Order: sequence, then C-alpha cells, then structure tokens
Amino acid sequence: MRTMQSVLIVVGGIMAIWLAAVPFMNIKWEANMASRAGVEVSIPEGGLRRASAVALVFTNPHLIPGTYVQEKPRLPGPQQVVAELWATTAGEAVTSNRSLVYHAGVTLTGTVAGFLFGTALGVLLAVAIVHVRVIDASIMPWVIASQTIPILALAPMIIVVMNSVGITGLVPKAIISAYLSFFPVVVGMVKGLRSPDAMQMDLLKTYNASAAQTFWKLRLPAAAPFLFPSLKIGIAASLVGAIVGELPTGAVAGLGARLLAGSYYGQTVQIWSALFGAAILAAILVGAVGLIQAFALKRMGFAR
Repeated sequence: MRTMQSVLIVVGGIMAIWLAAVPFMNIKWEANMASRAGVEVSIPEGGLRRASAVALVFTNPHLIPGTYVQEKPRLPGPQQVVAELWATTAGEAVTSNRSLVYHAGVTLTGTVAGFLFGTALGVLLAVAIVHVRVIDASIMPWVIASQTIPILALAPMIIVVMNSVGITGLVPKAIISAYLSFFPVVVGMVKGLRSPDAMQMDLLKTYNASAAQTFWKLRLPAAAPFLFPSLKIGIAASLVGAIVGELPTGAVAGLGARLLAGSYYGQTVQIWSALFGAAILAAILVGAVGLIQAFALKRMGFAR
C-alpha cells in the first residue's frame, strides 16, 4: 500500500509539472495563430520570435486553454496523449497497422528473442568467468568496455553487416537487444556465483563435492537473488534495444516505426503515445519477471 501511495505521489508530481509546462512550450504558436485570427495579443517589444514564453503566458492568460488542444504542439497535454493511447489501442483492431498494440507486439517479439539470447549468453559467460581465471582476466574487461559503445552508433553497423549476409528482420533486432541485455545478467550472475562465503565452500569440500556439485547445489542457488534483479534491468534494456534496432531500418512496424513516422510528420502526440506505450510495455515485462522472481525465490526458500 505504501509503495502504491509513493508511486501515485510521484505520478501526481510529474503530471503537475507536465500540465504547468504545456502553456510555456506552446504559447508562441498559439499567440501567432491568435494574432493572425485578429484576436488581441500582447506581444513584447522585439516581436513574437524574440518574445519570452514566460512573458507571453503571463500577459496573455486567455491563450492558455488553446495551448492544451493544439493539433501539433511542441509539448502535448496529458489528455491528448491519453486520448491518442485510447484511440490507438481500444479504438483499433489489433491487426491494424494503426493499432499501438500491433506495433507493441512487433517490438515485443524482438525484445523477447533478444532477452532470451542475451540472458543465455550472460549466464554462460558468467559461469565461465567464475570458473576459469584466464577468462575472468581477459574477457571481463572487454565485457565492461563493450557497454561504452553507444548503441545508436552500433545498431546501424549491425544492421548493415546482417543485411550484407542476407539476414534481415527479427535477427538483427534481437542481436541489438541481446547486446544491451546480456551485460546486467553477466554482472549480476558473477556477483551471485561468487556470493557463497569461504565456510560454505569449505563445507562442501569436506563432503568431497565435485566442482559440478558445488555449482548446482551451492553457487547456482546462491546466485538466484542476484540474477532476477539483473533480469529486470535486462528485459527493460532489451526493449530499448529492440526499439533502437527498428530505427536504422526504416521499419514500417514496431514502436520504433511509430516514433519514426511521428518525427517525419511532426506528430508529437503520436510520438508521446508511442513513448508511453513503450513505458507501459516495459512495466508489464518487468512485472512479469518480478512475478517469476517471487515464485522462484519462494520455492527456493529465499522468500522474506
């Protein structure tokens, strides 16, 4: 209950800031249209272009309502984004390319594929790093360095290389998603596999346990509480990777395609609705991982 209250307080604060910012962002366009329509507008010396948005808002309060209902605003009002979300989800068939659900489904496919690949790669790499000292010394620095490469620079190169060998569609997008999601999995899994203390390791040695038995009975269960938070970060990063992977290809479907189409035609409301659609999808995916975490840790005896 306290968590829900905290979330609602934060959401309320964001909405208040958003609503307060709309007039200042859109007032110049509203003042321009009003002056052309013959409506009295108080414009400071120097003209509308050089006028301060703050001064325009406070000297023309009668224009404020119009800033919330512009067709192509710089900053759309929250009610415009909610209306667009409703119209493109409940108001369209899910098979229609106008449906945000359809585009979210396309992005979700690449997200899940990349997340599964990235998680498998991250877990295998973490196991190798923990058990092979040479790999720990040689690979781990490269794993960390790999995340310093901007994904916006790397994504087009991956798309071009994949296209040159005839691979298009889902695979390049999944690779970009996997690139972003594997890193938190590696870090969390390495930390978890190394979490058993010396007494626990010595105990298994007294039982003459093999390396495989030590891994399955001690290291892997101990890594579970570290793995799931990493998976939450990984699934969110994978969604970002899938959206970024749609941008260089000029995709016609997916949340990235909606963002591109919105930017091409100046449809800021569509851009914002796609952003909120991505945020809602990320929340659903992280929530799903959280449910799996609660179930798995409870079965393993880690539940608090």
